[in-house]
Amino acid sequence: MIGAIAKAMKDTSAAGLLLVLLAACSTAVQAASYTMYRDAGCGCCLEWADHAATGLNAEVIPKNADMQMVKDLQGVPTDLRACHTMIVEGYIIEGHVPAEAIQKLLREKPENVIGLAVPGMPLGSPGMENQDMKQPYKVIAFGPKGQRVFASYN
Repeated sequence: MIGAIAKAMKDTSAAGLLLVLLAACSTAVQAASYTMYRDAGCGCCLEWADHAATGLNAEVIPKNADMQMVKDLQGVPTDLRACHTMIVEGYIIEGHVPAEAIQKLLREKPENVIGLAVPGMPLGSPGMENQDMKQPYKVIAFGPKGQRVFASYN
């Protein structure tokens, strides 16, 4: 095995490919971390963080803060606010946004979108599971040109 790797490394194209793969892994690790601001006493925030970390393979860095100030500084529209705010790769994630919606945002990077939000705390959303009780909810994309539905969950 080691001999095969050494032989491949003599080939410049194989060495170049290895460097590209290492750089890609390094970038992926750097992009994986996020900061989540939450109220110290909120249990649903931790449940949601577990969901988001699993979906994003990210490191959770909880912060206790004046949540209204955090939301104001991040530009979260008043009508979209929820209990916690996360910053990942420069995007604002407000409330119980499913990991799959966050992954889609990070993958597609739509123009004029600075964040996603699930207003309030709908039952059945990640972190708000309660037996079989579920409420339909929407993930709203927001930015300088307004708001739009990014995803719907029934």
